[in-house]
Formats: sequence, structure tokens, C-alpha cells
Amino acid sequence: MNSTQQLTVSALAWNGNCLKVLDQRQLPEHIIYDEYTDAKRVAEAIRSMRVRGAPAIGIAAAYAVVLSAKQHYAQTNSAWQKQIAEDIELLAQSRPTAVNLFWALDLMQKAIAQQTGNPISALQTLAEKIHADDIAANHTMGELGADIIGNTKGIMTHCNAGALATGGYGTALGVIRSVYQRGSTKIYAGETRPWLQGARLTVWELAQDAIPATLIADSAAAWLMASGAIEWIVVGADRIAANGDVANKIGTYSLAVLARQHGVKMMVVAPTSTLDGSIANGAEIKIEQRLQSELLPSCYNVENALVDAWNPVFDVTPAHLISAIVTERGVVLNPDKDGVRSLL
Repeated sequence: MNSTQQLTVSALAWNGNCLKVLDQRQLPEHIIYDEYTDAKRVAEAIRSMRVRGAPAIGIAAAYAVVLSAKQHYAQTNSAWQKQIAEDIELLAQSRPTAVNLFWALDLMQKAIAQQTGNPISALQTLAEKIHADDIAANHTMGELGADIIGNTKGIMTHCNAGALATGGYGTALGVIRSVYQRGSTKIYAGETRPWLQGARLTVWELAQDAIPATLIADSAAAWLMASGAIEWIVVGADRIAANGDVANKIGTYSLAVLARQHGVKMMVVAPTSTLDGSIANGAEIKIEQRLQSELLPSCYNVENALVDAWNPVFDVTPAHLISAIVTERGVVLNPDKDGVRSLL
């Protein structure tokens, strides 16, 4: 498959009247697209992880604002602006860590502020541009990352940072796709507990494009590195601080520590919408905590149980453990000195 071909899988589809969302909780057993015509239900789709991945969350939120305008503008007074603002606030509360969500909502709010009449056409054009720009950025990042990696015997990825997590092609998986197109390489994916995005999504997505992949238990990563089977770990990101610290799926930090121990390089791939210049370092990133019921066996999900769970969805990898941060605007190597400020 060349980089211009349509991918088999898409997380989001917009037809001008509704947003179709692939329910990723059902994969890989069931491929089910749900249709959404209002912002409140899109916010719930984001919160419940039907749609996930920082870029895809931002794109879905942008389309949700369009749906909000379609729903509320028909009113003859100024109440539509207040109602859209309420929907935007609801969307902002759906997932706290992915900065792409707030970036997209900010763009949509600015567009609303510039409208004196019917805002629907302008908002739809902007949302479609956000979506198209993300796909184009992914292809650019794929080639830039592949240029850095070159020929390699093995790559490992964590969670899912592919077409399912973006507008299409993927960030980390975009790089892996581009590397694979240039020559054979072994691809490994960690299972990514507790939601198993690697096991349910990443290896399935790669298989849709006839790209072979090997699934490993998360706890096998250190032994895989010690075996010499991989030279790179390639992951996405949900927020990148100005100094280059990276928030990504829980388990990324431990992989980075292991990679440093074993001489394996660590690449983070994310669009510039993931860069947050308003925070100096990773200590300022709000880490989402999800329900302990997502982690606990059902027998412990009872009142007065003696066993509870700590369930952070993300962790923060310090910049000094990262070999390269790849964006559509360029690459920062060894970002521990100047961070990503040159890209902001």
C-alpha cells in the first residue's frame, strides 16, 4: 500500500449531517459505527472511549461543535451562542489530558466569535480542514520518522497511535507504516493494559493493511529489548510540555526507562496540536484517573471491599529519555536541552 491509498479502517466519518464513530470498545470482534447528530452524545462517545486517541478526539469535538450549531442556530434569538458554548464546555470536560481536544475547541470558538450570521458553513469548513490537515500531517510525520529510523530489524509500539486514533494513517503507526513500505522490518506491539488497545486495536489495524505484527505481553518488553530484537520504540502522545516531557498512555514511561537501559531509542510522534507551550514541564500535566472498576475483577467491585485500584490512564516520560520528537513541522532530536520550543 502506498501512502496515498485509502486506509481500510477509519475511526470517524462525516457526511455533512452526522458524525459516524467507530465504537472501538467493540473491536476487533465487531465493527460497529454509531451515528451522532448532537454534541452531547459525541461528548459521551469521547468520555466512554468509543472514540479515543488525542488527534481523533480533537477532530470529533470539532464536528460536535458543527452539530451543536446545526441543532441550536434555528432559534431566532441569541440563545444559540449560549447553547453552543454550553456544549463546548461539556466537550471540554470529556477527557482532561488530551490537549488536541482543547486546541480544536479553541479554534472552533474563535470561528464562532467571527460570525455575525449563520455560523454553520464556516464551522463545517473548519472542522473538515482540521480533519484533512491531520491526515496530511500524519503522512508527513510518517516520512520524517522513517527517514530517522532508516533500516532497522525491529520496532515496538505501545497503545494505538494509528488510523484509529487520528484522522487517518496514524502518528506512531504512520511512521511504522512508512518504515515498512521502505523495507521489511519486524513490528511488535505491547498489549497495553487495562484497555488492551495494543491487542485489540493496533495489531488488528495493521492486519487490515496486510502488515504483519507480533503481540507481546506488556511485561515481556524488557526481555524483548534484552534479546536485541528491536532498535526503536515508537509511540504517540496526548500532550507534550514545552520542555519536551511527554504524556502518553500509561506504560510509556516504563518503556522509556527500559529502552535507556538496553540502548534502544525512543521516538514520540505527534502533530503540533499536541504541543502545549503553556506548561513548562510534565509535572503540570493533569493525568486522568479512570474508574477503578475498569481495572478490578468484578468480585472486588462491591461496597466495603478491602481491595481497590489506582487507575491512571497516562504517565509522563521525561524529555531526557526521548531520542526524537517528530511533528509535521519538523523533528527535535534529544529534546532535553531546548525542548520543543522551536516548534511552538
